[in-house]
Amino acid sequence: MIEPATGVIDAPLLNPSDADERAQPAWGAVVSLTFGVFGLVTAEFLPASLLTPLARDLGITEGAAGQAVTATAIVGAIAAPTMAIITKRLDRRLVMWGFSVLLILSNILAAFATSLPVLLVARVLLGIGLGGFWAMSAAMAMRLVPMRLVPRAMSIILTGVSVATVCAAPIGAYVGDMWGWRTAFMIAAVVGALALLVQIATLPKLPPDGVAGFRTLLDVLKRPMIKVALVVVLLIASGHFAGFTYVRPFLEKVPVLGIQTISLVLLAYGVGGFFGNLAGGFMAERNLKAAVALAPLLIAVSAVLLLTFGASPAIAAMAVAAWGFAFGAVPVGLQTWLIREAPDQAESAGGLMVATFQVAIALGAVFGGLLVDHAGVASAFAYCGAATLLAALTVFALGPKRTDI
Repeated sequence: MIEPATGVIDAPLLNPSDADERAQPAWGAVVSLTFGVFGLVTAEFLPASLLTPLARDLGITEGAAGQAVTATAIVGAIAAPTMAIITKRLDRRLVMWGFSVLLILSNILAAFATSLPVLLVARVLLGIGLGGFWAMSAAMAMRLVPMRLVPRAMSIILTGVSVATVCAAPIGAYVGDMWGWRTAFMIAAVVGALALLVQIATLPKLPPDGVAGFRTLLDVLKRPMIKVALVVVLLIASGHFAGFTYVRPFLEKVPVLGIQTISLVLLAYGVGGFFGNLAGGFMAERNLKAAVALAPLLIAVSAVLLLTFGASPAIAAMAVAAWGFAFGAVPVGLQTWLIREAPDQAESAGGLMVATFQVAIALGAVFGGLLVDHAGVASAFAYCGAATLLAALTVFALGPKRTDI
């Protein structure tokens, strides 16, 4: 999945006539998309906060349990650039309802999973909903409000990501400790059901409109700076998820924190991410290269701090909070960079970013799981630091040349 961004980016409308003809913005429908994003991102991040009890209950290793993240990422990577094309003949309202139904079914199936294969099937369903919803939500917003209000609509939708980032991990860890990890997934299913109800009540009929085809995606991918940007996405996301997927085992084994303290540390991570979103948007408007490069650099510094001084609870907590701040700043800079390099095909560029991000999540989780199972939790954090440092150096050397957007 794309992690949160609060910076606002002007992008060409897929169907300008829809926005121009809509005299009154459908804010209720926009808010319903916010709820949908919140539910999807919450479900995506739940395994990271429930990894230890989930693995113990299913009788598998923590590295194997981490592949629940991998399954969602792989399917999300495929769904992101393809679902809008596959469903191009359907009313967009029905398609979005379908994605929310998949969210609900995924969480219910995960809550009743008795083995790793069943859990992976649940996460595959989530991946379809996650990738498809993300790929189409921006285009939906562009048809729900007048052109002049599109930036505001996008910022409202992205608020759902920020709130989920703050809430999902700490609440998931707390609920998992109090009532069991299955209860956390059931609560996520209820959240998805509420989002679906709001969408049913507010989303208007949106007949299918022309969408980009596979040829458009290939044309955008051929642009040199797009290739560089996607390499940076791959490095940052794979490094981040190689480490963050196993942050709870690290906090349990190295600084030896209790569940209540871990919940607070994860809350600090989420709060840091919220403010990182704001900082990323502020910086991207003034110096895009700095915004894109400094965020992964701070992640690398945080990983090094955890590796060298992680036994100290205070330093570990500060490092995780700084990590959250840095990763919160990542999406807005990357999204701005990609759209600036392909203003004529902003939707295709965004789809490629989502797909690359999900592939990177899968690679990071798989590699991180192998490292954790064979070399210990610290090795996953070492890879995180190396990958994000390389991403920062790549941006400094090959990134956007102009500071203006």
